[in-house]
Amino acid sequence: MKKQRGVALSGLMFWGVILAAVAIFGMRVVPSYLDYYKTVKAIKAVVAQAGPEASVAELRQAYNKYYVTDSLVLVANELDISKRDGRIVIEFGYEKRIPLLGNASLLIEYHGTSAD
Repeated sequence: MKKQRGVALSGLMFWGVILAAVAIFGMRVVPSYLDYYKTVKAIKAVVAQAGPEASVAELRQAYNKYYVTDSLVLVANELDISKRDGRIVIEFGYEKRIPLLGNASLLIEYHGTSAD
């Protein structure tokens, strides 16, 4: 007699619930990470295009172009712009609260810099 092989319905339901929970979690968290990486990419592009003598106002204006076209999370006034060792450095930090289920939510702290 051959032994039956396969997946039981209970095992299929268990793994289905796990996969659905991971997918829902990912659908809520991934857009937040994408916004963060778009912002980091924008500040690095602003620093790369700016000359060493660019003013803070010019840098904010250059960032605002990315803010409008890429629908970024932070406005230019929320950026910390400074010079270190003769290089322009733009930094930012913010918190994102993502509601998960009922009273449970996920708090992510983002910090980015153009100095990397």
